[in-house]
Amino acid sequence: MKLTNRSPVAAPGRVLLALLCGAGLWGVRVAAAAKPKDAPAEGVTVEAEAGAAGKETPEQRDARMAWWRDAKFGLFLHWGVYAVPAGKYGSETNYGEWIMRSATIPVATYREFAAQFNPVKYDPMRWAQLAQDAGMKYIVITSKHHDGFALYPSAASKWNIADATPYKKDLLGPLVSAAHDAGLKIGFYYSQAQDWNNPGGAKSGFKEGEGWDAAHKGDYDAYLKKVAEPQVRELLTRYPIDILWWDTPMYMDAKRIAPFAALLGLRPGLVTNNRLGGSFGGDTATPEQFVPVTGYKGDWETCMTMNRHWGYNAYDQDWKSSADLIRKLADICAKGGNFLLNIGPTAEGEFPPACVERLRDMGRWLRVNGAAIYGTRAGPFVQLSWGTATRKGGKLFLHVFDWPADGKLKVPLKNEAKSAALLVAPEKPLAVTRESERLVISVPPAAPDAVDSVVVLELEGEPVTLPLPTVGAQAKASAEQKGSEAANVFDGTSAKRWRAPANVKSATLEIALAQPATIAGFGLDEPDVWPRMRQAYTLEVAEGEGWRKLAGGPTDGHGLKKNLTPVTAQKFRLTMTCEKGAPGVAELQLYRAE
Repeated sequence: MKLTNRSPVAAPGRVLLALLCGAGLWGVRVAAAAKPKDAPAEGVTVEAEAGAAGKETPEQRDARMAWWRDAKFGLFLHWGVYAVPAGKYGSETNYGEWIMRSATIPVATYREFAAQFNPVKYDPMRWAQLAQDAGMKYIVITSKHHDGFALYPSAASKWNIADATPYKKDLLGPLVSAAHDAGLKIGFYYSQAQDWNNPGGAKSGFKEGEGWDAAHKGDYDAYLKKVAEPQVRELLTRYPIDILWWDTPMYMDAKRIAPFAALLGLRPGLVTNNRLGGSFGGDTATPEQFVPVTGYKGDWETCMTMNRHWGYNAYDQDWKSSADLIRKLADICAKGGNFLLNIGPTAEGEFPPACVERLRDMGRWLRVNGAAIYGTRAGPFVQLSWGTATRKGGKLFLHVFDWPADGKLKVPLKNEAKSAALLVAPEKPLAVTRESERLVISVPPAAPDAVDSVVVLELEGEPVTLPLPTVGAQAKASAEQKGSEAANVFDGTSAKRWRAPANVKSATLEIALAQPATIAGFGLDEPDVWPRMRQAYTLEVAEGEGWRKLAGGPTDGHGLKKNLTPVTAQKFRLTMTCEKGAPGVAELQLYRAE
């Protein structure tokens, strides 16, 4: 992660990193080449002015981030030697890009896979075209993942595509050129701290300098100085990239991040994320594998797989549907974020067919509805039972997932409407009436799109919505840690949270609203920690002298949002149970009916 004080999302990133780095681990997921044409001449070096990025004004930052904020949709590529075993080692078939660490494969054994990494079907122009056809605006590819293997010729480590494989050609340069030729931005993922092959690189779950094989044990600072720093310099001076995406900042304190931060001056205009380490907050927060229920403040980007693995796994057919991915894109944009959707190419250099199918489906939807995604900002609503909403100036784009059976789309706004129309039929205005504190749009009987139909609503003035029923609410916990009190669930951010003490497995929050309200849904964010807190929840409403259950079930550690049969009340109770850690909630919201 790259963490700087200038990032508006630095605070939650620092909280997460303090937890991870303080524990000394990030966690184990079970889950002679031609020189690039822009490489500096021999003997020429480019020096960065340390801390130059910190002198940036807010206006300069806005100008630098403008393309990224408008882009909304990008392609993540996890590619490397781990594509050779394709998820299998021994009898286990549930591995991805963490296979070397998860199976504790010896260095010599793992390096044998490189002899079979020969991506002769790699066609960077086709990759760029598929991304473009999918409606993506940028690409991020793993230049070096935690196994230490570099997809380009590196003078800092022989464990690279040119020196360790039969392919012997740079993989990154051609993709950079193809992306830019297609009008796409492109960036590199770089694992600066972890390296399971080169001696001294951090190993998840091991103390600094340690590992599971004597061949990769060594001095961490020596690794940073001799491998990681030179490789970052190579990447920034050889390739005209637009993004640098750090990952897993193990043991990265202020002294260790300083040389990397200084190197960023080599590529003016670069966009970086919050995974470099320490207090260096970067430009973007990076929720992984989930869409935060309450969103994040500032610039953020959900990165997510199409199935259960980042790297290619030939045995994983648990694919998200195209409809699910389209709705996730809309929901992320409605909260002000970007969507970085991952593919793990094969060892031969091809995208799995299921991935291509989903890219094409998303591209077809975006060619019709792109105006409701690109260049938009977060909508004004915290919740809409029928979908979500993005915004562009005075226009709201209402993404309707569940088309109203009665032909009445209810929008909780106090404003008057200037106009309303389907995005696909702007010449046919829709009637808009008012019912109390909501607008009602009369829509056709059938949805134009079964996945996500967009209604464009133009308003008079800034959108004015009703406050959440939980504004001004009081929360009382049956148990809480100091600094993680119950009141944090209503503070409007997931950066702070309520947590029970470590020895408590089940705890409750009693919620008293400022006044009775009709509640038709709820959402909760769980603490953003690794490994994920998989909990069980029960939401109840006070009824007579007791409590009546409204909803319950398991969480996935990322939070959840659900509609409810409307109930009018003032007191509610949430019970959280966590068998492998202290139960907790980062943010809780109760929603009115539209």
